[in-house]
Formats: sequence, C-alpha cells, structure tokens
Amino acid sequence: MQGVYPSKKKDGTPYYRSSIHYLGVHVSLGSYDTEKEAHRAYKEASKLYYNPDIKLTNFRKYIRVLPQDKVVTILNHRDHKIYIKTPIYLRNGYFSYYLENRRELKFDNDDLFYYSSHRILSRQGHLYVNDYGMQYSILQRFGIKNFAVRDRDYRFANGDYNDFRYSNVIVINKYHGVTLIEGNGAPYHLVKIHINGDYTIGKFRNDSIAAVAYNKAADYARDHGLNKQFIQNYVVEYSPKEYAEIYSQIQLPKKYRDYIKDITG
Repeated sequence: MQGVYPSKKKDGTPYYRSSIHYLGVHVSLGSYDTEKEAHRAYKEASKLYYNPDIKLTNFRKYIRVLPQDKVVTILNHRDHKIYIKTPIYLRNGYFSYYLENRRELKFDNDDLFYYSSHRILSRQGHLYVNDYGMQYSILQRFGIKNFAVRDRDYRFANGDYNDFRYSNVIVINKYHGVTLIEGNGAPYHLVKIHINGDYTIGKFRNDSIAAVAYNKAADYARDHGLNKQFIQNYVVEYSPKEYAEIYSQIQLPKKYRDYIKDITG
C-alpha cells in the first residue's frame, strides 16, 4: 500500500513503517502492527497536508491513527513550510509547544532552536527535558531553582501558567534561603537557614547580599562540623573580590552562632 514499508523486528515479528514526502522532506509517520493501519496513517497525513480546512482546532474530526505531536508537526510544516520534529506550531512573534494532553505552552522565538531539538516531558505536573542524560526543569532557563514555589518564588504576570515567554515569567526569589517580604513598609529580603527548624539570619534590602549571608551561615555550620548538605547560592552579581568584601562584612547573629556551637559540641 502507498506510503507503507514492511519491516521486521529482531525476533522476526513483522511490522509496518509509514512515511510521506512533502516539500522535499521525508516525514516518518511511525510504526504500526498492520499494513492497513500504516496506510491509514499515510492517508491521514495526506489529508493534513492537502486539506487546508483541517486546523489545530478541529483535527480530531479527521484524525484517528496519527498521534497529536505528529499532527502538530505536519500542520506547522504545511502552514509555514518549515519542518520541525517536535510538536511546535509557529505563531506571530512566538511559538506554541503542544503536550499530548492538548496543553499548549507558549515560548519566545529565542527558545525555538532549543525546543526544536529537546522534547518537553511532563511528570506529576513538572515540565522537564532530557539533556545529556540529565533531567532539567524548563524553569531553569529562567534561573528558577528546583526548590522554587510558584506564586512565592516566581509568578506568571498574566496569570497564564502555560505562558513561558520571558516577559511573562517574573522571578521573585532566585536564591535559596532568601524570601522577599513586601508587607506594609519598604520591601526587604529575609534570610533563613533550615537545620532543626528555621533560623533567621537577617533582613537585607538587596537579594544578592542576602544570598551571600545565607552562604556564610551555611559555611559557619559546616566549618563547625555540622554534617548537612546545604545548597550554595551562586551569586553572579559580584566579582570574587566584591563577594569576599561583602562576605567579611556580614555579621551572623549571636543566637545562631551559639546554637551551632551548642549542637556541634
């Protein structure tokens, strides 16, 4: 049948590959158990390419065999003459990335090259990609750490949790142990370190200085023999010399220093 290529698995079991050519591109449509099903995939792909009435909003009426990510790829290829392997559909000034549950994620075009070669996966509500054998949250591209909590450490300006355009993702607390407190007066950054409970290290007007204060509190605990893995803040705002000067000027609370000495002997 047209568009169908029989093949065999290593154990000799037959299966059928389906593909189609469009604008000089060989588009693989997947592997199927029967020749009939593989041919149906080919016919559905032909419909997508040559029937302009089929769109992202109504393709479910016409498509039964092809998976959603392949449909998105084909429709983008048809409409924009650009073939992208991941389920990306180009928009005016941004692009949409579709997850299997029809969830549409929005990204700036600056991220197009990255997500053209990295597939977004979802697990328990967390979105991540596999890169060099490691899993990375897509939030890390904004400088948001894995421990961050939405609406506390970062928020979406327009309220759309699926809009990952850079102007929409607002980072509030980018450092571990540092929380922005707005309150009724002037905002400040509260530094706390968790040992056997949370211990307040101080209040700072600058989040970078607050991050250094957290690092110093963690260093103090480790230097006195506390066997605990603290997350170290990487403060990019300062040169090594500036960092050292700020570090030396920060005074840790006596209550905290006494507590560390007491539990470490």
